[in-house]
Amino acid sequence: MIRSDIIRGHLDSIILSLVLEKDRYGYEISKEISTRTNDRFQIKEATLYAVFQRLEKKELIESYFGDVSKGGKRKYYRITTLGKAYLKEMVIEWQEIKEIVDLFMEGLE
Repeated sequence: MIRSDIIRGHLDSIILSLVLEKDRYGYEISKEISTRTNDRFQIKEATLYAVFQRLEKKELIESYFGDVSKGGKRKYYRITTLGKAYLKEMVIEWQEIKEIVDLFMEGLE
C-alpha cells in the first residue's frame, strides 16, 4: 500500500487527468483510481469531495447533474479550459520532480 501523504499533493492532478478523459462522477473516479493502481491506492470519499470542492472553487472543474439513474441524479464533473491549462503546468512540474528524485533514488534498490 502506498503512503497516502506522498500522493496527497498530486490528487488534484490525478482527478483533473481523469475528468480530462471524459466527464465523470465521484464514485466512478474512486473506482477508476483503485482499478488503475490495482488497489494499491484508494481515495476516501471525504477526500475526493474535498478535492472536488477545491477544484470547483478554483474554477478548474465544473459540475452538472446528469440524467436520473438508479437512485437519483448523478453529479458529474468536467474540466474547464483553465483546468486544462493548470493540468498542463502540473505535468511539466511532475516531470521535473521525477527527474530530481530519480537523481537520488536510482540505483539504490
